[in-house]
Amino acid sequence: MVGKTAIRASLACAAVALGACAMTPAAEWDGAKLRVVSDQAIPGFVFPESVGCDIAAKVLYVGNFGGTELKPGEKDGKGFISKVGLDGKMIEQRFLPAHGEVFNKPKGIWIRGTRLWFTDIDGVWEFDTVTRKGRKLALPGAQFANDPAISGGALYVSDNRADKLFRVEPADFLDAAAEPKVTTVWSGKSIQPNGLYPSRDGSLLMVGFMSPTDPRGIYSMGPGDSVKTLTPMIGQLDGLYEMRDGTLLATDWKTGSLFRWNAKDGMVQLAAGFKGPADFCVMPEGDGLTVYAPDLVKSEIRILKLAF
Repeated sequence: MVGKTAIRASLACAAVALGACAMTPAAEWDGAKLRVVSDQAIPGFVFPESVGCDIAAKVLYVGNFGGTELKPGEKDGKGFISKVGLDGKMIEQRFLPAHGEVFNKPKGIWIRGTRLWFTDIDGVWEFDTVTRKGRKLALPGAQFANDPAISGGALYVSDNRADKLFRVEPADFLDAAAEPKVTTVWSGKSIQPNGLYPSRDGSLLMVGFMSPTDPRGIYSMGPGDSVKTLTPMIGQLDGLYEMRDGTLLATDWKTGSLFRWNAKDGMVQLAAGFKGPADFCVMPEGDGLTVYAPDLVKSEIRILKLAF
C-alpha cells in the first residue's frame, strides 16, 4: 500500500507540529519535479509486503510473510511485524505478535497515533504500539484482505481477489465494547482494489491489481460510494500515496517500478528494478520525501529519497 499509512496530515502541513513537514509554500511545491536522488536496498526481511511510517515516533513497521516460500494466501501462522529505524536498521525483528496472537500474511499497514492496523487474508488487526495489545476483526466474505486506510472516520479495507471494498465502523475498534459494524461497500466492479489512500478532497483513492494481461488503473470513490476512473488501465498496482499538490505515487508489478502520476504527465517512472513492489509508506523530509518501499520477492526494503 499503501501504503498506506497515517501520514495524511503531511499533505496539509499538519505535521509541522512534529517537525516533519516541508517548509516550501504549497504554491511552489510541485510533486512532478521530484526525482530520486538516493536509492538504498536494505536486506534482512522475510517476504515484506508492507511498510508503515510512524511519523511521530520516527520508526517504521514492516509486515513480513515469514516462511521459506512465497505463499501469500496460505494460513501458516508464520507472519510477523518488525520495528525498524528510518535508516533501515532493525530495532526489533518480531515486534508483533507479542501476546500469543497468530499472524499469517500481514499485508497493508495503516498508522494513526499509537494505533496500528494491518490486514491478514480474511480479517484486519488493530494494535496499540505502546502496550502491544491487539484485536482481530473478521471480514465476512473476505478472500485476500489487502490494505487498510482511514477516511471520514471509518476504516476501509480492500480485497483484490474478491473484488470488494469493506467499511469498518468505528475505525478504532481496539477497545470498543460493542462489535464493530462491517459493511461491504461494493463488490464486482472489476477494480480488484489494492492500495487505498484518503485524498485531500475527502474522496478515497484506490489502485487496482490484476494480471499483466488484464491491467487496472487508479480510481476515486466519492459521496454515495460512487467510483470514477482517474487513469487508463496502466498496470498491476499495489501501494498508493497522494502528495500535497495532488500528484500520486504508486507501485506497479507489471513494470517493477515506483512511479508518479498526474493528469498532465500521466505515468512517469521514478525507480525500477523491483521484482515485487508492494505497499510503501512516505516520510516528509525537508523539502522532499523519503519512500520506504518493500520488495516482496527480493525480501528487502528500498529507501528512496526524492528531492527537487
